[in-house]
Amino acid sequence: MLPLLGSALGATTPELGIVLGAFLAGAGIFQIPAGLAALRWGNRTVSIAALAVMGLFSLASAFSPNWMVLAALRFGAGAGAAFFFAPALALITSYYPVGTRGPVVGIYNAGFNVGSGIGLFAGAFIGEAWGWGWALALGGIGLLLATALAPFVLPKTESLRGDRTLRELWAASRPILRSRDLWALALSFIGLWTVFYVAAQYFVQYAHSVHPSWSLGVAAGLPTLMIALEIVGGPLGGWLGERRLDMRWILAGFGACAAVETFLIPFASLVLLVPLFVLLGVLAGATFAVLYLLPTYLPETSVEGLSLGLALVNAVQIFVGSGLAIAFAYIAAYDGYTDAWFFAGTVGLATLPLLYFVTGHRPTTGPAGAIGESVLPRPQTDRPA
Repeated sequence: MLPLLGSALGATTPELGIVLGAFLAGAGIFQIPAGLAALRWGNRTVSIAALAVMGLFSLASAFSPNWMVLAALRFGAGAGAAFFFAPALALITSYYPVGTRGPVVGIYNAGFNVGSGIGLFAGAFIGEAWGWGWALALGGIGLLLATALAPFVLPKTESLRGDRTLRELWAASRPILRSRDLWALALSFIGLWTVFYVAAQYFVQYAHSVHPSWSLGVAAGLPTLMIALEIVGGPLGGWLGERRLDMRWILAGFGACAAVETFLIPFASLVLLVPLFVLLGVLAGATFAVLYLLPTYLPETSVEGLSLGLALVNAVQIFVGSGLAIAFAYIAAYDGYTDAWFFAGTVGLATLPLLYFVTGHRPTTGPAGAIGESVLPRPQTDRPA
């Protein structure tokens, strides 16, 4: 809907970029506050409240008189998204026993890709038929309806420790925020976050600049195909994450393949780009599923601290990854897209070795199947035969 917004609100391309960036800024800034809120009030309460916040800001966005107001309201919607993602994922994982969470995490992530696909086509169709305001308004109304429905379909399973003081909240959150495993995991994937982001967001502009004979539909179809295939990759990656010796090897393998594919983009013909983007989509879905599954097995985030741990990983990737994505755009503008794609692939590979500093995860087989267990030494306890 960007052309519609530009015409209706008199916004230039850079101003529309600010509108898009405002949502991402809100989602990044409020990641850690969202994790702290979940630690204080519980994942279920925070998740449902976040749906309401997103719905209200999205509905209000439909009535924006200018692009500046729209940017401010999109920032609020991004904040609501931050308060939803990690707490809701932690809530979902709490419903499933250890060893069975991987596919569930993948399905949860796949839901965002289903929404992206619907928003891409339905939003454009509604915006063109009825105006951009209706597209945003209907999205907000849908979120508010989800808010009303969520309390009836999300079971209450959390047992909180009661009201925490600020001192107690800081004491509970400090081991998570200082976790070497979480920081290493977050930093190891900022390069891959950039790879997947620029492939989805910049490919149409790349095709328009380098391959002007390609139609807009063809150019937009490839990143859309990538997003759609993430729906398949998510459950697959989660399933593999529960059944391999060490999740770090899965992340490293999938990540390296995705980075190498990025090197090939400027040299591939349209025929070769189709399978390349298919594989890139599967790899993106699989890697993010394992990325979010691994913290569920770390000692500091295995129970109530999971929301804050996931929030820390997200915050680092959004802020640093966004900076790298901006660097990609500048390199493309001044040195050409070939150098820009090489830059993305290089940073994707360069940060992967930091996975070495993550504890990792090894599944062991027991009567109930694969039981996830941290490789950190744990005290042994006597069990009945």
